[in-house]
Amino acid sequence: MKNITIKGATIPALGFGTFQLNPSEATHMVEAAINAGYLHIDTAQMYQNEEAVGKGIKASGVSRDKVFLTTKVLPSNLGKQSFLPSVEQSLKKLDTDYVDLLLIHWPNADVPLEEYIGELIKAQEKGYTKHIGVSNHPIKLVEQALATGANLITNQVEYHPLLDQSKLYDYLRSKDITLTAYSPIAQGEIIGNETLKAIGEKYGKNEIQVALNWLIQQENVLAIPRSSKEKNMQANIDIFDFELTPEEVAQINQLREQNLRVVNPGFAPQWD
Repeated sequence: MKNITIKGATIPALGFGTFQLNPSEATHMVEAAINAGYLHIDTAQMYQNEEAVGKGIKASGVSRDKVFLTTKVLPSNLGKQSFLPSVEQSLKKLDTDYVDLLLIHWPNADVPLEEYIGELIKAQEKGYTKHIGVSNHPIKLVEQALATGANLITNQVEYHPLLDQSKLYDYLRSKDITLTAYSPIAQGEIIGNETLKAIGEKYGKNEIQVALNWLIQQENVLAIPRSSKEKNMQANIDIFDFELTPEEVAQINQLREQNLRVVNPGFAPQWD
């Protein structure tokens, strides 16, 4: 497993996402993922499976301090009244004293950024989280967050070979902030892609494994694929035994011109 070290945090580059996993799936798959070698687990208040994720971590038998755990605060919990109580509730559900990373899941136009970033910093000061970051924040909002003095370590956004995030990625790198890629296989849209398939044949890998490798080969990029099937989860972590050539990377980079965004709810900010 490749690790990324940033601002005092050491994060496994490949994590296991739990979006859309119901509680029974989440407990089973988190336990199986940790035992397969995933030591970076991602959940959120929005997923309604934090309790199940906590149970999966416990069931794995791996000590809590060996697992890098991330959760995210719901947009409706960003106001001062509900922010910290919601984080306390998340910790209770996860059955842990702290998370390694706490993120703002989506910006909320009804709550000033300075207010919710201030609460995020308070959560860190209280020891509820070791590190802080944001998710789904375009450059303009990241700039505003940094202006408050927040020591952000990541921005979790949609990123895969079919979406050009180079503008945001270059900005984050300039600020020493990682990019965590969610929906790293475009929710299945990359399956069957001829470019990825052809490259994969050379290494005995499928197009999903090639896409994940392309992501984690990039400097300061993490990826959190989600799977409800053990076979796929095992295949997703089997990506550290080959390296794409510069020519292959360039071929994959060309696919980004499609600019396919698979997550774009009505409350999303204006993307870069």
